[in-house]
Amino acid sequence: MRMPHNNTTAAPSASVRLRLVALPVEHGGWGMLGAPILLGLWLAPSPAGFWLSLAALGIFLVRQPLKLVVSDYRQGKRYLRTAWAERFLLGYSVIALVASVMAFWQAIAPFWQPIVLAIPFAIGLLYYDLRKQSRKLAAEVCGSVAMSALVSAIVMAAGWSLLPALFIWLLLAMQTVAAIIYVRVRLRLARNKPAQRTLPLLLHGVMLVVVIGFLLRGWVSWLVPLVFAFLMVRCWLGLLPHSLATPTPLVGVQELVVSLVTVTGIRFGV
Repeated sequence: MRMPHNNTTAAPSASVRLRLVALPVEHGGWGMLGAPILLGLWLAPSPAGFWLSLAALGIFLVRQPLKLVVSDYRQGKRYLRTAWAERFLLGYSVIALVASVMAFWQAIAPFWQPIVLAIPFAIGLLYYDLRKQSRKLAAEVCGSVAMSALVSAIVMAAGWSLLPALFIWLLLAMQTVAAIIYVRVRLRLARNKPAQRTLPLLLHGVMLVVVIGFLLRGWVSWLVPLVFAFLMVRCWLGLLPHSLATPTPLVGVQELVVSLVTVTGIRFGV
């Protein structure tokens, strides 16, 4: 029997699961990407916003094949999946590049400031990604904050000024970071692992106080504190012992609904 070379592993095409090469395995990332796109285009629809959304999608999809390519290269191996990952990496990169150029061309105002501010968070996510540590809390927080910046870029491309755009980013980032910590604690408790219920509850309480302060300053309507109060109640109920038996996929669906509620509240509350 002929043995494969050390730097190559032969495999039939059927052995490559293209979905695992082409698409991210963290399903929660889709919600984190979708929320700023939906909110941004809902607040300020524009052709540039569409192209920015497409560029963000391309960048989001780049992560999975990039991780595989870097991992295989580090091991000095080249599998059939490596070749597929390189193709997807190139294709997604082209989509992101073309869409970015179109966004800059069609924007009616500069939108680069929030993108620049999000770069350190994107670098932090990439750091953990390339070390196969994308499930760490710091990685998820970096990713959520970076992706939330997209809402600022979308509305600025349609003519919004910087400070209101950054304020929308802040509201959305607060919700996504709190959701990440809440879900992590809930899943750990469901698996009988040690976790502190007080952390997500305290964080939601602080968020509620902050948005009430925004209400008193006249920056938001009553709808925004109402939504964040809803988030706190959801956190409290979700961490009750009888709620921990909820299957993980259903928890994901619940969080998607929560994200839609938050987007709607911010849309009509600012």
